[in-house]
Amino acid sequence: MKATVATSVFAVFMALTLALGLLAVRARRGGRRERGLAEWSVGGRSLGTVFIWVLMAGESYTSFSYLGAAGWGYRFGAPVLYVIAYMSCGYALGYVVGPMLWAYARRHGLVGITDIVAHRYGRPWLGTAVALFATVCLLPYIQLQITGMGVVVSTISYGAISLNWAYFLGFALTTTFVVVSGLRGSAWVSVLKDVLVIATLGFLVVYVPLHYFDGYGAFLDRVVAEKPQWLTFPGHESGGLGQGWFISTTVVNSLTVVIFPTTVAGYLGARSADTLRRNAVYLPAYNVLLFVPVALGMAALFVVPGLTGTQSDLALFKLVTDSLPAWAVGVIGVAAALSSIVPMAVFMLVIGTMWGRSVFGARSGGGTGPETPVDGPAGQRQKRWSQLVVVAAGTLALLLTYFAPQTLVRLSLISYEGMAQLVPMLLLGLVWRRFTWQAAVAGAACGIAFVCTAVFGGHDPLWGVNAGLLALALNLAVALAVTRFGPRGRDARPDGEVLAVDDEFPRLTEPERGVTVGAADARS
Repeated sequence: MKATVATSVFAVFMALTLALGLLAVRARRGGRRERGLAEWSVGGRSLGTVFIWVLMAGESYTSFSYLGAAGWGYRFGAPVLYVIAYMSCGYALGYVVGPMLWAYARRHGLVGITDIVAHRYGRPWLGTAVALFATVCLLPYIQLQITGMGVVVSTISYGAISLNWAYFLGFALTTTFVVVSGLRGSAWVSVLKDVLVIATLGFLVVYVPLHYFDGYGAFLDRVVAEKPQWLTFPGHESGGLGQGWFISTTVVNSLTVVIFPTTVAGYLGARSADTLRRNAVYLPAYNVLLFVPVALGMAALFVVPGLTGTQSDLALFKLVTDSLPAWAVGVIGVAAALSSIVPMAVFMLVIGTMWGRSVFGARSGGGTGPETPVDGPAGQRQKRWSQLVVVAAGTLALLLTYFAPQTLVRLSLISYEGMAQLVPMLLLGLVWRRFTWQAAVAGAACGIAFVCTAVFGGHDPLWGVNAGLLALALNLAVALAVTRFGPRGRDARPDGEVLAVDDEFPRLTEPERGVTVGAADARS
């Protein structure tokens, strides 16, 4: 009976999710046929503050928040707070970076980081290379969300639905949803997800301490008395995740999150630069919610002790299924499942867009503009390619989940630290005219090689510091050396074509032969 009630609640909300995706598409079309790549991949660049806020909050609040954050709180304690720290710092950086990328992409008709890189350096093949590398970094997150949703569905069904069927259900729902609705549908469903997330976590943060400990005072007193290691660095048996690791991870992740392909998709979907600035101000408030699963994970230490390994990720749901009625378990399961569906949809959409635009639809010519537009017949062809890639990427992640789960788990170790090595290529290149593609590629190659060597060699953290930050330092050193001593590019395009030239953004540039200096430089 419990399984029937909980799964019925879940099924109703999943049907509502698919309906919202279809309604989002119909509401946008308004009787017109708007089927180009820009409409599907970046919502027609027309999302307002509320939709951008819930969409980007949805990317940060994933199944990790219900499972991983509670699991880390259960196993280690304090080190998990790095998630709150780096997201908040990343939002602050996004106040500047988001509008800059938005303005550059809008000016040139671009729809993602691969497009931006190809256009800035005039090398379509470089956009293709970035698409391939970014896919390797993003696939583990799709697998993570499939796994997370599968665990949630199997748990709230009280074991009636097996993990394998639950994995397939998560894949099928999300693939159908993203192919049909694109980024706009994800934004609409994010509203439903956020309402449920805020409501369920708000309930649990009050209910669990009162039900199991007679209030927060007794709960916190017990933690201090019996589990003091969970409250200080490096945490309980965390393997040395001390203050140096915490600070360096916060720095490198906050730099990475602003250029992460899914974040940039959110930027480019905005209606205006001011929408992104307001969003950057409001988003840190959402991070307060992340304290809840961490605290609940620590509460589970006393309620369901003895969880080890991946079982610790079920700490929060063990509390839920232990004491709540089936309908409440179903609602909480829906919130957790939507926290998988929304980010997984965006990850799949971004991979599809990168391949549809920069691999199968790679632009020809010297990169002086968007030779292949993102709307019209060409844009529709690119959209169809992108949708096919969405299905292929999701299928690959699902198959690896079944047959070789450790493959993607190992790749996930380098995903964030690897993506950090694209920061100079993307951001420094947009504000500094002399930064060449040779410098960008050399720096990124050295940084990625360092990350792979350190991580797979078991040397992360290295000297107590996140290996990704050390790799980024090497990346910058190599890139600057190549810029100083290597070949200088002879790009005849004016600054306004190559750089993020906007009076709001200072930039480093200098007159060169064949280069037109921007108006701001002339004034100075």
